[in-house]
Amino acid sequence: MTGRMRGADVVARTLVAAGVKRVFALSGNHVMAVFDAALDAKLGIVHVRHEAAAVHMADAWGRLTGEPGVALVTGGPGHANAVGALYTALAAESPLVLLSGHAPLDELGRGAFQELRQADLAAPLAKASWTAASAATLAADLGRALRTAKAGRPGPVHLSLPIDVLDAIVAEASGRETVDVPAAALAEAAADAVLAELAAAARPVVLVGPLSLRGAGLASAERLEAATGVPVIGSESPRGLSDPTLGAFGEVLKQADLVVLLGRPLDYTLRYGAAPTIAPSCRFVHIDPDPEAIGRTAHALGARLVRSAVADAAPAAADLATRAARRAWPRRGWRDEVAAAVRYRPAEWASVASPRDGPVHPLEACRAVQRLLDADPSAVLVSDGGEFGQWAQASLAARHRVTNGPAGAIGAAVPFALAAKLAFPQSRVVAMSGDGAFGFHLAEFDTAVRCGAPFVAVVGNDAAWNAERQIQIRDYGAERAANCELLPTRYDRAVEALGGHGEHVARAADLAGGLDRAAGSGRPACVNVAIASLGAPRLARDAAGD
Repeated sequence: MTGRMRGADVVARTLVAAGVKRVFALSGNHVMAVFDAALDAKLGIVHVRHEAAAVHMADAWGRLTGEPGVALVTGGPGHANAVGALYTALAAESPLVLLSGHAPLDELGRGAFQELRQADLAAPLAKASWTAASAATLAADLGRALRTAKAGRPGPVHLSLPIDVLDAIVAEASGRETVDVPAAALAEAAADAVLAELAAAARPVVLVGPLSLRGAGLASAERLEAATGVPVIGSESPRGLSDPTLGAFGEVLKQADLVVLLGRPLDYTLRYGAAPTIAPSCRFVHIDPDPEAIGRTAHALGARLVRSAVADAAPAAADLATRAARRAWPRRGWRDEVAAAVRYRPAEWASVASPRDGPVHPLEACRAVQRLLDADPSAVLVSDGGEFGQWAQASLAARHRVTNGPAGAIGAAVPFALAAKLAFPQSRVVAMSGDGAFGFHLAEFDTAVRCGAPFVAVVGNDAAWNAERQIQIRDYGAERAANCELLPTRYDRAVEALGGHGEHVARAADLAGGLDRAAGSGRPACVNVAIASLGAPRLARDAAGD
């Protein structure tokens, strides 16, 4: 023992020792001791304007770096504001830790200030959720939280920090919490059996989840496809096989005779394996870190599930790729057929043009943005949901990408972009958002200005909650499309008022100049584009494009 310290100092020092560079935080009574302790521990604090934004930033950090992002909020209403954002991270398989201040333990049940059953509130949206019981065990609590966030299928973890625990004085420990997580490997016999199934199938496909679309997971998935010639297809959209990045993949999936679910649940996005989404004769293999997920697949498919194994997705893909490279694989045209379906975009998209005086077609906005992304091989694309987000996801490509993910929530593009710029400070970051979604966290431009984190947010402004309006038109008739209108707000001017750079674009001819000035401003920037109010793109090859 080398001295004595507060529980708050244990929190800050343990995080720094674990490699955490910064926390995304919003101050409040219950956590000011941690703010104070961060000064001596040299733990950076990104002080945000809303608790949900702190969680979204930690989410984006976790997705882009592979290391848990950390959010810190106060107790009671601060915690309640933060909790909803955990759902997006959970569905996206994003490692993060939410630390929430908490009423003092010795006052619980007596009407303490902002007393709330916080662990219970967060539990359905987290891999684990509990309240620290003692300053002496805080380091162990934090180590457990960081490990749990990364282990198996990554996801959010919540830990509440009672104020009396943070203020308590404890002996300073000289040890360091282990936060590295050993991977759950795929057994050799199981790996060989899966490869045998893949080799025997005529039209096999491997379906992966969000974790395999980034970082080490993406690299392993790409190696597996290269080694076997079997298409490896990932999705992170709540629209399932209508994911705009997948083109017409849904059409060819109907022809598959073997589907390997690699870290991907059999859920509604695959219609639980039922026809006509997947042929009744199609066989399945499921590899997953969660035995319960495999159990649900077995219940849904019965004898169609021919093999299963418990293992982490990324190391399993890497091991399969290594073993596959040692054997010969049949040459099939199937891989090319699947790739062509995924690449499919309606031919008429190439000639889409906006009226001379506007509004701008979403495709023209996206074509101009792609030029910005192409100028930086390390660029990060952030895309919100909604109809404009679907055009963006269908049309734009970048090596690093953060979307609203399988949860289908909207509004996180601005905090995502801010965290992306902090994670990759040398990279260009471009965020695509509809005007409805943009309003959720507009104030975080204030945070971005204070942090010196320049990015470009492109707002597709059609003065409507257009996704919902499209539902009204489709399901109830155009004459009943009401109450989803917004104002044609000058979001560019709002961003300027917050210290950023603003551009207003009313015509396609002005897109290039506005985007270039925004990217060159050196400040967080908003390009407010007046767009045509169109539904999301339709990509089935027998349907005309919008």
